[in-house]
Amino acid sequence: MTKQPEETRQQLLEAAFWEIYRRGFQAASIDQILRGTGLTKGALYHHFPNKQALGYAVVDESLRAWLQKHWLSPMEGAEDPLLGIEAAIEGALAEMTDEMLALGCPINNLAQEMSQVDEGFRRRLELLLRMWRGAIAAGLEEGQKQGQVRPMIDPQATAAFLVAAIEGILGAAKNASSRDAARTMIDVLLDFIDGLRPERDPDAVRRSA
Repeated sequence: MTKQPEETRQQLLEAAFWEIYRRGFQAASIDQILRGTGLTKGALYHHFPNKQALGYAVVDESLRAWLQKHWLSPMEGAEDPLLGIEAAIEGALAEMTDEMLALGCPINNLAQEMSQVDEGFRRRLELLLRMWRGAIAAGLEEGQKQGQVRPMIDPQATAAFLVAAIEGILGAAKNASSRDAARTMIDVLLDFIDGLRPERDPDAVRRSA
């Protein structure tokens, strides 16, 4: 059965996402991307004129969907914004396979590799990071309106710190190749987030055991 063009395109994007995640963009191999798909180079170049265009699409679509699933959706509509942020952090760790733990954050990996090499990558990756910071800042601002977050904190600066801390934790866990190390650092970060409340609520259930 002939695949529909959009199905083919999505298959190529998924294969490219994992190849880039595992090897980095510059080392990523078109032949390796195609190997598991059963598709030809002609099919790939029909959808993406060159490797750069494929990489941009991975950032614009695959990484954006990854960010939405793992970090933005868990925060959306949370009655308690701090619990929403904490749920996103806990969920990301719980869903992280051993391979993903060893590989680290795909956004940060590409930013470290490509931001000083290719302006198109830098702009696209910064947009994703702005979305991430913006979602957290919006939650903190809403929490301030509801009296759930200390009024004196700067939501934008705090959001930037939280994203940087999460990226740092994922990077340190990648280097240590240790889930226990990630767990220890995340617990410290969750304590910091709890400290953003006007008063500590000892009965608040912030995360599963």
